[in-house]
Amino acid sequence: MTEVRKLIKAWKKDAEFQEKYEALDGEFTRARQLIAARTRAGLTQAQVAKKMKTTQPAVARLESGKRMPSYQTLQKYAQAVGCGVRLELVPIEGP
Repeated sequence: MTEVRKLIKAWKKDAEFQEKYEALDGEFTRARQLIAARTRAGLTQAQVAKKMKTTQPAVARLESGKRMPSYQTLQKYAQAVGCGVRLELVPIEGP
């Protein structure tokens, strides 16, 4: 097991860390989905940027998951990588 994985495993035992980690799950999931779609399309960030009429750093920021992109931006990205966007509302599990 790598050192990073050991650290994360240890940190996950901390309730505060676990709560904050889970809060970021949506961002990580979105970032993984974007990168996976681009990879399936066989495109580089620069190629996607050109199709979107933007810059490679803008695509990198979009794929980082640090910010919530607009729906319009997601549509442009999806079109550039040959995909569509599906917005889904799901119930939140409460206590």
